[in-house]
Amino acid sequence: MDTQAKFSFTANDSAGMISRDLPMRRWLFLWLLCPHQKGNHHKMIDRWISLLILANLAALVTEHIPAIYTPYATWFHAFDVFSVAVFTLEYLLRLYLAPEDAEFQTAHRPRLRYVLSPFALIDLIAVVPFYLQAFIPLDLRALRLLRLLRILKLFRVLVPACHEFMEANRGRTFRQKVHALVFPSAFGGTLHHIFDNFIVIWVIVSVIAVILESVHSIQYLLNLEFIILDAIAVGIFTLEYCLRLYSCVENPGMQQALSGRFKQAKTTSSIIDFLAILPFFLEVFLHHLLDLRFLRVFRLLRLLKLTRYTGATTTLTRVISREWPVLAASAFIMLLLVIMTASLGYLFEHEAQPDKFENIPQSIYWAVITLASVGYGDISPITPMGRVMTIILALLGIGIFAIPAALLSSAFTDQLRIERETLKNELYEMLADGVLDEAETEKIMAEAKRLHLSEEEVNRLIVKARRERELKEDVSVLPLHKIAATSEHAIEHYKVLISQIRQLGVMTDAAKFASVARDKKRLTPDEWALWKQIQGDEPIKP
Repeated sequence: MDTQAKFSFTANDSAGMISRDLPMRRWLFLWLLCPHQKGNHHKMIDRWISLLILANLAALVTEHIPAIYTPYATWFHAFDVFSVAVFTLEYLLRLYLAPEDAEFQTAHRPRLRYVLSPFALIDLIAVVPFYLQAFIPLDLRALRLLRLLRILKLFRVLVPACHEFMEANRGRTFRQKVHALVFPSAFGGTLHHIFDNFIVIWVIVSVIAVILESVHSIQYLLNLEFIILDAIAVGIFTLEYCLRLYSCVENPGMQQALSGRFKQAKTTSSIIDFLAILPFFLEVFLHHLLDLRFLRVFRLLRLLKLTRYTGATTTLTRVISREWPVLAASAFIMLLLVIMTASLGYLFEHEAQPDKFENIPQSIYWAVITLASVGYGDISPITPMGRVMTIILALLGIGIFAIPAALLSSAFTDQLRIERETLKNELYEMLADGVLDEAETEKIMAEAKRLHLSEEEVNRLIVKARRERELKEDVSVLPLHKIAATSEHAIEHYKVLISQIRQLGVMTDAAKFASVARDKKRLTPDEWALWKQIQGDEPIKP
């Protein structure tokens, strides 16, 4: 298998790796449910089932609010029917394919063994309450309580991830295991990604709750729910913050118990984590001294926690750091232009509009709005000189204020190109042996994700890197002085030249070649003798 095929994990490629000659049941198992088959749909199915379970949990929590449930009762019921249909289909599919599963295929009755397995019982419990209500009169509240058991289906994802995590961290200390869980490392595995996704989901839910809480009608209905949700979110974020401080001493450069943790606390990500929970604790402990309700809006800072999970902010930071001298120069020019505009606006318009152009600081607002080409219209010049000056400055502002945006756009694109070139160089080094092993593949995938590259783009980079490496290894395309600089290259080139001379002797007309070489004396006796020797003939005597 070549490198490109080995690296590609798309569904079409994976389907091609599964032989169509297999029995239908075997092929279907490998294509949908086999956890060890590279590139199949197993992870995608688990991901969508997990999202559907979480959506069911959210719907169940929302249903107990009459103001929300009553107008949309039909939609809630339709969603429940859809969920049960999906869960039932999944259960029946796993039951049908149980004889192909390595866990059950050795049993006398594989399907019965599957039905009695813990995961199958959880899957059955997730759908049974829906069907029971058709035959047994159940209290609706009891039915909703039973539907909570659907969340147990998440154990199908969590249990294998926990087993993988414990196996990878066997013999390591508790702190090292915590570090592997909360920080990216070679020991985190799937459980680390689940932990990251869990934090991301709570960040999004918490921020949405803060936004909806500002709507009075919604806040009136869900005041208690918002309080509970915020308390749970703060508890989760606080636990995460403490776990990061506790285990950060496992990071290189932070091994010291106090200084290492203090260094971690000073990082940008830790400051963001601290600010995400600070308003809650300030309001809890100081509400009797000060009215701190205004701090609630700062809970939106939790959104910045998502920057940890994307490389875009890192790239932007590098761009600003690299282009800072130019950006500072353009900012200085903009500052001069704003002050000059405000001063001229005050000079020409103060007497005509003393309430709007009362002083230069007040005129700065009008100057920025004018130069930025926003033009709200709340303040506008009425004198002829003021209007002429506004026209000129507005035209200047289009160019001057566009400089930082153009610089950032160009620099950001250039930085992405540099980082992608770096990725290509890393690929070039990794392909020294002709293949990418699993560790190299994971590294490339992580870097490609940070650079927002699709698998097709990465595969094209691999092909390009392989071709460039092959071209570099082709000695014949190098200049002669570079070939001569390395004895190994010189020998290989010499062998290639002799081989080409032999091919020339086979392909040319030997009689005509000999006639032209001897009669017209195009070759010296030594050159002719060397030709005959390379062709395998007896050398002629001079």
